[in-house]
Amino acid sequence: MIEQVAIAFEHKDYQTAAKLLKQLQKESPENPWVQYYLGRLHEVSQKHQDAEKIYRQLLRDTRNAKIVTLARQGLRRLQEIELEERQRAISQAKSEPNNTELGVLVLEPLSTEIKTEASRKFAQIMQIDPYTARLILPSRGWRLYRTGQVGELKFYGKQLQQAGIPCFWATIAQIQQIQVYQVKHFQASTPQATVVCRNEVNQLGSLTFDWSEVTAKVVGLLPIFEQVVDVDARRKLEWKTQTQDYAQFCDLHIPGRRCILRLYDNGYEFKQGLEITPQASQNTIRINWNSLSSWIDQQLPQVKIWSDFTSFADTTLDQTEMLSHIKSHIDLFRREQSNWDSAFHLYSGLVFVK
Repeated sequence: MIEQVAIAFEHKDYQTAAKLLKQLQKESPENPWVQYYLGRLHEVSQKHQDAEKIYRQLLRDTRNAKIVTLARQGLRRLQEIELEERQRAISQAKSEPNNTELGVLVLEPLSTEIKTEASRKFAQIMQIDPYTARLILPSRGWRLYRTGQVGELKFYGKQLQQAGIPCFWATIAQIQQIQVYQVKHFQASTPQATVVCRNEVNQLGSLTFDWSEVTAKVVGLLPIFEQVVDVDARRKLEWKTQTQDYAQFCDLHIPGRRCILRLYDNGYEFKQGLEITPQASQNTIRINWNSLSSWIDQQLPQVKIWSDFTSFADTTLDQTEMLSHIKSHIDLFRREQSNWDSAFHLYSGLVFVK
């Protein structure tokens, strides 16, 4: 009867093959040839997952060289079909309006308990090995995983979400559309807050808002680099770039007005406007900034504080091409351009659009 099944497959008479296999399953369910042709029947019926399961089981359990070879060929066919379907779906996703825009795909943190299973699914979707997948999936903070056309990123993102792997995607255009105001100082705090600030073309003005409009506070440290003289192993002097200090930044998000209020320690006028802490001559910028940060937290007790910028930056700084498309809205004195500034604006912008 197995020979009759083989002949039916040769003639693509799958209806006859199915009837014969139904009978053979009752008589010899463990027969590896029965199992193989059952896998073939699943394959031609577009039940690819069922077919793959049988082929893999045959590779594990049977020692028949002919069946092992056929099972491997079956798996190869399934992989080629999956690849073709994936390429077709990606091409279709890219062809939709606005899906050719530059974007980013961000992975969100996973708990340790589900990471093993998530790594397996992630590896399958992204066509990588499970060990690499486990290293990629973050346990804390966001990870910038991929950049490219947002249509393709959306395609992968939806698959990951369906597999229970938290992620999101956004276009660089969405980040660029956010207005950023550089806060010089607070003028008032009750009944509404008023800030004196500069817009993107450096015009000075003021903005009044309710504290309830603020939905997020994003904080981060941006390194300040300096050229310093050092002595190398041969006791020769050499110039090196080192981190000499950090600038502290704080973004307040007001999505209802599509804007971010950006404060930073050396740009805030502590002696102007609202007196938040008594000004003493010995106050350092760090003391004043810490007082300002605490005061803002008191006004926004329910607002989430996003403070994982540094870990996010570690996954982002080498994406120079993508970061070059992002205007940082950060005016630190730098001898050389730094990706840190654009990376912070990207991080804050992603919090905003998400």
